[in-house]
Amino acid sequence: MYRRHCAAAAITLVCAMAVLASPVQAFAAPAPPSPAPAPSGRKSLEEVRQEIDGLYRAAGSAADAYKLAEEKAKKQSGEIVKLAQAIVEGQAKIAELKNRAGAQARDEYRNAGLPPGARLMLSGDPQLFLDGVSRARQGQKAAKGLLGELNRTQEDLETYTQDASTNWTKLEASRVKQAKAKKKINAQIEAAKKLESQLEKKERARLLQLEQEAEYKSQTAWLSSGALKEINRAATASGKKAVAFATSKIGLPYVWGAEGPRSYDCSGLTSQAWAAAGRPIPRTSQEQWRQLPHIAIKDLRPGDLIIYHSDASHVGMYIGDGAIVHAPRPGRDVTLAGAGSMEILGAVRPDK
Repeated sequence: MYRRHCAAAAITLVCAMAVLASPVQAFAAPAPPSPAPAPSGRKSLEEVRQEIDGLYRAAGSAADAYKLAEEKAKKQSGEIVKLAQAIVEGQAKIAELKNRAGAQARDEYRNAGLPPGARLMLSGDPQLFLDGVSRARQGQKAAKGLLGELNRTQEDLETYTQDASTNWTKLEASRVKQAKAKKKINAQIEAAKKLESQLEKKERARLLQLEQEAEYKSQTAWLSSGALKEINRAATASGKKAVAFATSKIGLPYVWGAEGPRSYDCSGLTSQAWAAAGRPIPRTSQEQWRQLPHIAIKDLRPGDLIIYHSDASHVGMYIGDGAIVHAPRPGRDVTLAGAGSMEILGAVRPDK
């Protein structure tokens, strides 16, 4: 089973490379047949395709919001745990300091409550008086230090408590955002699935063909524009590892929020690929776009990430020859595609 999967992935890769390495004309989609007019009141297949694409894009954007809120929630939970530990340690320290202060108070009581200076004056022994002055000063200094440490610890404890309360509020806000984003994701995906399920078998096949034709048309226009100055730049050692990981997942299903090993979403695939290459990167496509070094499209080399759509809701990994490997959307598997088959926002380089 594993060999058949690898063989299928290899065949897919070789075929795609052959197509993508061909002259630009090879990317031109065949002229689509004139679509049959839609029955009155019914959307055309092209309209359905665009609507489904829009729904899945909206779901992808919401998925990024969900994953970002999830990361923030994890971080805030960790901070709350640390603060709770600090509060426990602070309370124990205050208890210890109060015990020490109590011991000093009890010592004062045993000496009839007289200040150290008065006790020394009543001793009648000059040498004892001189020795006692030094000890009294040391005792006064220690008492002041104890009081100062107690005050500082109490202030720290108040700060820890306030910080914990603030982080708890943020955590609850993140959870609310997660819940809203998840609800939106499920609604968008279900709406897209419902649209597709209403089509007949022949219409679904034609819908897939329309998707491919739209991708080929965009890819042809992109390559014809001269966007790539050199189509086969050499990858770095880490870039090669990232590409090898990503292409080995061809054929696995897209599942939103998944990061392997049996399924991936778009940024789950790219983040895990670069983690396997020893370069951890942000989990979401929007954070990959925001945090990683930007590069010019003309300078693309294998391993670089191409960010798509104006909201940075999709990402694919450039593998050379004008192609990417990516996890497209629900209902599709990890696959190869033309790098210019979607609206490009820009590119980033994890190992720059």
